[in-house]
Amino acid sequence: MKQLLSHKLLMGVALLGSILVSCSKDDVVEVENDNDDYKYVGQAVGNMSADEWYPGGKLGTTENTGSTCYQDQTPAVDAADLVEAFDKGEYMFEHRFQQFSKTPILTGLGPAYVRSQCIDCHPGYGHGKRVTSYNTKESGNGYLLVIYHPIDGANSNDGPYISEVTGMPQTNATSPFLAPIDESGVHIEWKEVTAMESGLKMQFEDGEKFSLIYPEVNIDIAAFRTDPKPTNLAFRMESTIGIYGTGLLDAIPDEEMKKQYQLEASHGVELNPLMWNKDKNDWAGDPTLGKSNGAYYRLADGTMKVKRFTYAMTRASLQDGPGANAMWNITNVNRSDRPYLYTTSAWAEAMSKTESVINAIKKDPKSPYYADGTEAGIKAAVRALLDPKTNQFDNPYHNFKPEMTDNNFWQYMVWHRGLAVPRARDLQNPVVQRGKQVFMAIGCAHCHRPQWKTGDDDMWRPAILVNHNLSLPRYPNQTIYPYTDLVQHRLRMKNDIHGSWCRTTPLWGRGLSRANTGAEDRMHDCRARNEIEAIMWHAYSKDGDAYKSAEKFYRLKKADRDAVVKFLRSI
Repeated sequence: MKQLLSHKLLMGVALLGSILVSCSKDDVVEVENDNDDYKYVGQAVGNMSADEWYPGGKLGTTENTGSTCYQDQTPAVDAADLVEAFDKGEYMFEHRFQQFSKTPILTGLGPAYVRSQCIDCHPGYGHGKRVTSYNTKESGNGYLLVIYHPIDGANSNDGPYISEVTGMPQTNATSPFLAPIDESGVHIEWKEVTAMESGLKMQFEDGEKFSLIYPEVNIDIAAFRTDPKPTNLAFRMESTIGIYGTGLLDAIPDEEMKKQYQLEASHGVELNPLMWNKDKNDWAGDPTLGKSNGAYYRLADGTMKVKRFTYAMTRASLQDGPGANAMWNITNVNRSDRPYLYTTSAWAEAMSKTESVINAIKKDPKSPYYADGTEAGIKAAVRALLDPKTNQFDNPYHNFKPEMTDNNFWQYMVWHRGLAVPRARDLQNPVVQRGKQVFMAIGCAHCHRPQWKTGDDDMWRPAILVNHNLSLPRYPNQTIYPYTDLVQHRLRMKNDIHGSWCRTTPLWGRGLSRANTGAEDRMHDCRARNEIEAIMWHAYSKDGDAYKSAEKFYRLKKADRDAVVKFLRSI
């Protein structure tokens, strides 16, 4: 497809597709050997255009479709001679940081932290896996806790984050400190849905059954090591998503995103009022305020850019968002442009009053928290140096030095922005082509928009890269197929995501999840164990934004349902 189908055109396709679906036969012949797809790569086949083989465009797609494809660099990395930097960034992602490491590039963990290595959250560089207990030492556990004050005082999915712990709550700490939350006090219970709120039965019309599960999370108040301890709490979990192809999403122009919002608004789609001003038919917020507000995020140099990253659309640039922040707040490793700790004042206060912490520092005159060696002096140093408002490089107690060099940060960002999308598979297969036809016909593409085009990719770069004249991989004028509209919608699920609104997750490459990560759990908290469950969660409530499309899927013949799944596994 040369251009994204407009909603009107999609409606036409849907009408034609519904006719085709209603009279479809169950005997679509599948190509015998899917391994022969290499013969067709780069060719138009059936209803697949030639460029659909390359979801990340020619500059962003790897030909590798095996168990390591999520790890590959893009052709843009090779073309810019950035492979060595990419490899160094990969090393930081895959290895464990320590408080004091013999490897300087891995030094500086803590004092409180979420994980000690990035790959723990992104197994095989992909989506986190479903777990039954909250153990951050378990490889593949990509969960981040969400702790907030529910609006109704019970378990609503809306309300402000608590201030006693960080937005991504930390359950680890370096000696002699104690983690802000004791992991043994975090409890996860997986529950079965016995009836869908929409009234649809838990089986398709041909009798094939499906099941749905969801997590309930609770944290003991005693597990909070803060002063004060928080009250009036509710909990959710959110899992990490795959990080490949993120640089390509960063390269989509803000003005193209705006056109998508306007298109959906013109067709009566209810959009998040925090992102879109319905009356003005424009972004919500005011970019002239000079601070993050509405749809706008203030980058480090004051530049205002439209948000596009995370489920909650909280970040606008990979270079000052998911990538740049993660190598600071997950490990709490500081650098020249991040002189503050990712902590809270409530945790600093608690640690300054914890007897075991103070006694341990008393025995270590070389500790940066030792101050004058008196109990009062140590407590004051701990309270100040653990506080997020204290400049770690300029304070009265101990001036630390940046733990991550500017060059290492650049290498990390080359790696993050340089991760490729695996090429599509089996597009020559009639079943896959049928799956695409049905996917479009029932309206899935309204939110999972297939195609975008990147702009000039004049990316924003932080000062530490600009000042050193350090470049990053670029993806100008690429036709890409991420299958997301980059818009937030609401599914109205049981124990739904915090905040109700969730950005449409890109579907590219997800069919290779099991090969790369060992799991294929989907959705924001891994509640869907396969594609069928993910789709049927879209049909859980009639009030959900995707209910009509999901209901159409529910009423398909098995052969067409299977074709949609095979299509999703191919893109």
